[in-house]
Amino acid sequence: MKTKDEVYARLVQILEEDFEIESDDISLDANLYQDLDLDSIDAVDLVVKLREITGKKISPDAFKAVRTVEDVVEEVYKLVHSN
Repeated sequence: MKTKDEVYARLVQILEEDFEIESDDISLDANLYQDLDLDSIDAVDLVVKLREITGKKISPDAFKAVRTVEDVVEEVYKLVHSN
């Protein structure tokens, strides 16, 4: 996952397969909680999935401010490109 587009594509795949969200509902500006109906347990599951994919520990603080799909893409992109 070298580009933000790749991160987004992988995130869409996770949301479709693991959370059974319709691809038509997923967009960069979709709110995870209001538009996609994720709850706090789903958010934890998503963080675990992203950690498996990136191989990096994701700080819960980094995800506290995450509200939209684009926010997740930004955080994962930063994580993947950090040392």
